[in-house]
Parts: sequence; C-alpha cells; structure tokens
Amino acid sequence: MQTWLAKSEAEAFSIEDLARAPKRTTHWEGVRNYQARNFLRAMQRGDRVLYYHSNADPSAAVGIAEVVRESYPDPTAWDATSDYYDPRASPENPVWSMVDLRLVEIFPRPVPLSELRTVRALDGMELLRRGSRLSVIPVLHKHFELIAALGNSKSSFHPMTAKKKSKVTGSRSVLSKKKKSRIRTGQTLTTDSQKIGRRN
Repeated sequence: MQTWLAKSEAEAFSIEDLARAPKRTTHWEGVRNYQARNFLRAMQRGDRVLYYHSNADPSAAVGIAEVVRESYPDPTAWDATSDYYDPRASPENPVWSMVDLRLVEIFPRPVPLSELRTVRALDGMELLRRGSRLSVIPVLHKHFELIAALGNSKSSFHPMTAKKKSKVTGSRSVLSKKKKSRIRTGQTLTTDSQKIGRRN
C-alpha cells in the first residue's frame, strides 16, 4: 500500500465538500500535468492520500482520503464545455486520467505548511521543496504518519503511531502519535504546471 498527497484549492473543492459528496466520494479529475497524471496512474485501490488545501489561508494538510477506484480516462479532457478541456484528447485517445477518492477522516487539527516546514523529520519531502507545484505526489509512509499525528488523526490505519509517543524534531511539540486517515476531492485544471481550478 502506497501513501500520497493530493492538493485541492479549498475554494474550489474543500475537504468539507468531499464530506458532503454522495458516499463521501469524488472523481479526482482535471489533472493536466504529465508527472502528476503518472502518479495518479500508479495509485492502487486502498492507497491512502493526504488531503491538502492549497492556495488557502493557511495552506494545510486537512485530512485523509482513500483510493476506491484506480486510474481510468478523464472525460472532462474531451468535453469542450469543461474548464479542463484538452483538444488533443478524445475517447479513443484520452491522454488524461483520474481516480476516485473517498473521505476517510478530517483532521481535528489542520497542519499548516508553515508548521510542516519546521519539522526536521520531514526534510526531503517533495511538498516542502522550494518551487514544488505538482498537485499529486507520493509521500513516504513515515512522513504520512507524522503529518497525520500532527493533525491528531483518529484513524487506526497506522499501528506504529498508536503504539508509542514520538518527538517531532524541529518542532517544539512532543505529541502522541495517534492513528490516521485522509481525504480529498476537488478540481484543478493545470496546464503544464499551472493550476486553474483544482489540481495540476
């Protein structure tokens, strides 16, 4: 099982919107960056995803979602009325893909980007790399667990965090690692590496 992070602009599709969606599930459509698309295609059913509000005040990890349907063609790519329309795409040559995500948990405590940057144990995480713009990225299990712990996650997904307390080096808090889970559904039209609505 892999762990990931997916960004959604809170004004376009927040984690609360996902919570209100039928069966708390959404299509993760509108990705228009090849590397992010390839990450979507690598996702497998049951993978967990940190839901991240981008371009928010503040930008933050806000919960956990689960992949419930693996990669399939994104029909918004050949829909001329869609914000995510790509004239190169067609049903025969979809070009772009999407997955379905279901909400697992909204964190009791959002974890802002400014705080994540202070945690030495997260050094090397793609999200924290200067200039990083991808809306879908892989996340190491240890980073996923730590962020979920910072968010006071209630999920039982991560047994390691349920067993022991862990110091967050570089942050001034010592917290009990609890259990985790995540969420996300939203949109992001991004061409090359620009986001126009939800993701890229």
